[in-house]
Amino acid sequence: QVQLVESGGGLVQPGGSLRLSCAASGSIFRVYAMGWYRQAPGKQRELVAQITGGGTTMYADSVKGRFTISRDYAKNTVDLQMNSLKPEDTAVYYCNVLVASVPIGSWGQGTQVTVSS
Repeated sequence: QVQLVESGGGLVQPGGSLRLSCAASGSIFRVYAMGWYRQAPGKQRELVAQITGGGTTMYADSVKGRFTISRDYAKNTVDLQMNSLKPEDTAVYYCNVLVASVPIGSWGQGTQVTVSS
């Protein structure tokens, strides 16, 4: 069973930046794609960025050009650099392992990102 621990959230003003990190246990980290999701109050969880085992990245239109996903194979971590943050980016952010774009790990507690002046 893969264990996922997210960190790095916080309160930031509009236009600011945050870097989230996801620590994943298990050797499957090196093989499978990883994704960052977010869930805002009253909304469904959505996939905002994903990175394959080979390093190919994909982004939701709402974050394209502002967010960058990366992974460190030595540390078993996946980071999400978020720039030019907007109030609508406010949500709890989660990471997960993806198989055919479907999350297969247990959801962690996530990390809260609040964008507000």
